[in-house]
Amino acid sequence: MIATFRTLILLFFLVSFLTSNAQDSVLKSEQNWTAAVSDTSFVNLKDYSADFIYDMKYATEANFLKAKVYDCAECYLRLKTVKALIAANKVFQEKGFQIKLFDCYRPLDIQKRMWTIVSNPEYVADPAKGSIHNRGGAVDITLVDKKGKELDMGTAFDFFGIKASHSYNKLSQKVKNNRLLLKQVMTQNGFNSFDSEWWHYNLQSALKDKVANEKWDCE
Repeated sequence: MIATFRTLILLFFLVSFLTSNAQDSVLKSEQNWTAAVSDTSFVNLKDYSADFIYDMKYATEANFLKAKVYDCAECYLRLKTVKALIAANKVFQEKGFQIKLFDCYRPLDIQKRMWTIVSNPEYVADPAKGSIHNRGGAVDITLVDKKGKELDMGTAFDFFGIKASHSYNKLSQKVKNNRLLLKQVMTQNGFNSFDSEWWHYNLQSALKDKVANEKWDCE
């Protein structure tokens, strides 16, 4: 009887310890949002959500540049962009989809490297002016279903032709619906579409932010 009582006491303290640790974990997670981090600070999306799929094209040679320009595949953005992106992704998840990322914040040095490879403003923004990617307010994305399969958007990412435009209508109804879904949810969560690229979205409130050259360490 005494042994049983002691076991119950031990179980009580164990449950209390685990509950306390779980609460601490939740608090630490919440502190990511409430700590002294301004909305314009650069943060790693992975530190705020585990609900995204990544295919960071410019950290590989599988892109239109045919060159790896990032040292490692990370998605950094300004905190306000992260918040808006997470909100949009929650809506997509409720519909059975998920955001897949191709590119996020792009340091100015990387923009200069890309410009050296392809010095054509039709394909690469001139680093003298900078792009919204350099401001931490742009993302290149698509959607995947519950099996991780990309939705048909009519063209591949970084297809530079009229077919990639939102205004192009010679597409199947399925492709039109997929593009419309992506656009509607993103614009409802504070993003603007970019007419010639169905995959590119700019956070409206980041358009006037300064071009930045923030760097991150590769682990």
